[in-house]
Amino acid sequence: MTIPTYLPYFIAAGTVAVLITFLYGLNRALADAHWPAADRTRTLSLAALILLGWLAIAITLSGLGAYHVTSGDRPTIQYGILLPILIGALMIWGWEPAKRVLHAVPQQWLVGVQVFRALRAIFLILSATGTLPRLFPCPLDWATSS
Repeated sequence: MTIPTYLPYFIAAGTVAVLITFLYGLNRALADAHWPAADRTRTLSLAALILLGWLAIAITLSGLGAYHVTSGDRPTIQYGILLPILIGALMIWGWEPAKRVLHAVPQQWLVGVQVFRALRAIFLILSATGTLPRLFPCPLDWATSS
């Protein structure tokens, strides 16, 4: 199967859009929580640095082949997902500024951003049970080019 040439551009644009949306939402939540401008700027800068650093590390590891496996190998992508979650949990548990940020963001926002994951899980379950055609979420040119 060949990957469409436009796909990397869609992924890059989506990644940029998610980062911008996240930082905008964080700024808005901190402003609504009446944080001083200097604290907001410092927090946003640190959040941007952490997110961009994580992205750079993930892209570098991918470019070095850290996530590439053959059919007999054990997958390694879970380390790219699990480690940031663990680091985030440790930050929330033991770092006061992270706790303050978490308390400033409305709970419905924290839950709302996860809706896409629930929808994706539903599609995967339906596809795995054969209820939904396996090519349903794929672009049309993938389905016709085999």
